[in-house]
Amino acid sequence: MRSMLKLTLVELKLFLRNPYGAFFTLIFPLMMLFMFGSIYGNEPLPLLGGYGSVDVSVPAYTAMIIATAGILSLTIQISIYRENGVLRRLKATPLRPLTILTAQVIVIFLMTALGMVLLVIAGKLVYGLRFDGNPFNVLAGFVLSSLSFFSLGFVLASLIPNARTAQIVAMVLTYPMIFLSGATIPLELLPETVQNYAQILPLTHVVTLLRGLWVGDSWSEHFTEVGILAAILVTGVVISAKTFRWE
Repeated sequence: MRSMLKLTLVELKLFLRNPYGAFFTLIFPLMMLFMFGSIYGNEPLPLLGGYGSVDVSVPAYTAMIIATAGILSLTIQISIYRENGVLRRLKATPLRPLTILTAQVIVIFLMTALGMVLLVIAGKLVYGLRFDGNPFNVLAGFVLSSLSFFSLGFVLASLIPNARTAQIVAMVLTYPMIFLSGATIPLELLPETVQNYAQILPLTHVVTLLRGLWVGDSWSEHFTEVGILAAILVTGVVISAKTFRWE
């Protein structure tokens, strides 16, 4: 446990020193919130079920943070570590392999959670953010969504040969997904054709689940989203366990 704590603290410092990962996890979502909040405000809209733009944006931007952390940050970081020989050297230490990988997950999860907390605080203080859900349900949905995307990140990091390719693939997968899934623009405002195609994107189900739990939906109303995300998590863990490379 002590070695896990020390390694996690080291990885946390390295993450915060990485301007790319810290920016897209902590700063960019706040920029989006303030930019669109200043344009549309947070007045209740019938199109959004009686909620304001900021009310639906906070859980959606949380989904965006999950995607960028899981697919961009985690995939690229693991690929860089492998290419630079860091993973090989860590594995040669007395640390268990599971400890090394768990420390990575803990750091990414903590930064993802911090990104959400900053969104909630900013939304509440500046725009009077509304919340009608159960905090524990939202937390559980957040954990499930995060772990599902982290497992995708490990799959990509396991299959992609080098860091440069990992960066390209991660960006190609992430950016279209965050704009087409409702993570940046509410799905209700997108054309019907886009809404239909969005259902094949994993991030769409994160957005739908978090938005639903945020406004007080029960779990029974989101069996589809929970099932898909749970399947992604299990499949991702199985595939990465069989394909993960240390060098």
